[in-house]
Amino acid sequence: MDKVLRVGIIGAGGIAKAVHIPNYLKQSNKVKIVAITDVVKANAESAAKEFHIDQVFTDYQEMLDAAELDAVSVCTPNKFHAGATIAALQAGCHVICEKPPAMTVKEAQKMAETAKQYGKILTYGLSFRHTPEVGALKRFVDANELGEIYAARVHAIRRRGIPGWGVFTNKELQGGGPLIDIGVHMLDTALYLMGYPEPDTVFGVTYQKLGNKPGVGLAGSWDWENFSIEDMARGMVTFKNGASIILESAFAANTEKHDEMSVSLMGENGGADVFPLKMYQEKHHTLIDTTPSFLPVKDNYELQMERFVDCCLNEYQPISTAEQGVILQKIINGLYESADKGESIKLFAE
Repeated sequence: MDKVLRVGIIGAGGIAKAVHIPNYLKQSNKVKIVAITDVVKANAESAAKEFHIDQVFTDYQEMLDAAELDAVSVCTPNKFHAGATIAALQAGCHVICEKPPAMTVKEAQKMAETAKQYGKILTYGLSFRHTPEVGALKRFVDANELGEIYAARVHAIRRRGIPGWGVFTNKELQGGGPLIDIGVHMLDTALYLMGYPEPDTVFGVTYQKLGNKPGVGLAGSWDWENFSIEDMARGMVTFKNGASIILESAFAANTEKHDEMSVSLMGENGGADVFPLKMYQEKHHTLIDTTPSFLPVKDNYELQMERFVDCCLNEYQPISTAEQGVILQKIINGLYESADKGESIKLFAE
């Protein structure tokens, strides 16, 4: 009989119940969810009952000690990513941790170092990498269709999309607002397509203009009186190879579109917009635009979880690595630091 991956879930919130658990269950021939833990016992028990998970805990270390596990999903608020991930790696488990990697660069570095020390896989829930658009464009990039990619724009902007649930507006638990929550997705997508170059300098600004007062909520009503995050972040990142990224991210902004998640790339041989996918080139003295007539329609979350399981069972590296997580964390924290200080920040290699 082929090996079955024994999985534990840390955190029984929305992302666990909507993404991780259902997509593990779709792979029941390869995966068994053995245990789940949450600091709120009722949440863990409710999820266990809904998804028929045998073992329930309120402390992840107790779960790691008591349950026989091969892999763990870390689905906690950002503040607890590092502790739970490091403990799971030290317990001999492969880990998929939800984005962002952590709260600080030091935490992300420790997570990567621990994965290397214990010889375990550590990857992150950067689900947009697994979309058909990104997969297709990556093949074109790898074939040098765009040439050297020297500039990118990333947008993750909602008109009035402040989450009205969870802890998304709590800076102490999340580390920030739209930049660290949705902006991280588009930033990672651009970096992935650009080959994850080494960052050099960042300059960022943040705003709190709409979230700290009542208003129309397209994602539920939020607690505006305890709104401790930015509602918009903007920034620029330069890289040691000369490339640059301009970024905008917002939970609330006075824009036309209710929701925009986009990445634009500009290279020597061509450019591209990713969502939806369209490429721009000059060939044979003609400016041409190229759009795919067909792309696979598999859900990106489903593919993400499938790839994680296959990596664990077959012991190969995922497309999102722990080392890339460190670079991503450096840029995010650098942008926040720059916004706080009102000056550009040099990101020195460790």
